[in-house]
Amino acid sequence: MFEIELFTKKEFEIIDITPKINEIIKKSNINEGIVIIFTKHTTTALIINENESRLLKDIEELFKKIIPKGKGYAHDSIDNNAHSHLRSILMNPSLVIPIENGKLALGTWQSVLFIELDGPRRRKILIKLCKC
Repeated sequence: MFEIELFTKKEFEIIDITPKINEIIKKSNINEGIVIIFTKHTTTALIINENESRLLKDIEELFKKIIPKGKGYAHDSIDNNAHSHLRSILMNPSLVIPIENGKLALGTWQSVLFIELDGPRRRKILIKLCKC
């Protein structure tokens, strides 16, 4: 098991972790298999999509529109981050991706994106490699 530690800087932030995962795969010497990527936090998520700045802004704006902050959610009485929890349930806390030729078998424009929904914070992502 490997771990990636991130220190996010903003409340909503998208970070491309593809290079970090490929580096872990390279060090493992696994040429063929799968990687399981898991975020240990209820206000974060993982997606696969294009790492293009305008698209990343569109993703952020989409979540602001469909689940706005401060709409009187019941959970806000505890710590004022219900919108972050609700946004996370529309995505995934984990991904499984094939490994081919010693790296992630992603399409041309695909990247593994970590999404911070309640930052800034210190975050941990677990990486499990399985040789097939």
